Amino acid sequence: MAPLADGSIRHYMEILASAEPAPGGGSAAALTGAIGASLAGMVGALTEGRAKYGQYADFNARLLERARAAQNEFLALVDEDVAVFNAMSAAYKMPKATDDEKASRTGALQEALKACTVTPYKILDLCARTLDVAAEAIGKTNRNVISDIGVAAVCLRAAAQGAWLNMLINLGSIKDEAFAAKYREKGAKALDGALRAADSVYETVKREL
Repeated sequence: MAPLADGSIRHYMEILASAEPAPGGGSAAALTGAIGASLAGMVGALTEGRAKYGQYADFNARLLERARAAQNEFLALVDEDVAVFNAMSAAYKMPKATDDEKASRTGALQEALKACTVTPYKILDLCARTLDVAAEAIGKTNRNVISDIGVAAVCLRAAAQGAWLNMLINLGSIKDEAFAAKYREKGAKALDGALRAADSVYETVKREL
């Protein structure tokens, strides 16, 4: 199957709204993050080359680079989330008639659940890092599109929260307590940073408007 991120928006939405279990919330979170990163990139692109913001030329060059890299990472995660979910679905369908089959199935399921935790963590961590970029952009980019920084923050906040929920639903079924504790702690820390940054950007943009 061709990567969903390479298809049309309408095609993705039609599959998302269908009875197909994937793409689901994790993939949608990644797509929402990609929109946020793209908006941050747009703000940089509409600032680049403007004499008024010449003192921030180096910053805007980095903003563009980081936003485009984040956009590409998010789009890759749109499909990665579908892939790990499909692997988990395949594990659930493994035979379980004998003790050996049950053991193999349980092992495969546990590994799949871990993968289904790591992928949304990647989304959440990327949201936090991209929000840091958006926060720095205020005051250094074209003021005419400051509202778009705010929209980027809203998208990235929603993506972070969605990714966290997708982590939680899998963490509860993982038997490896050390793994679960590690990702619960890492995820909570990344989420806290993302929410703080997003809310700060949003409130700052509102005041500026």
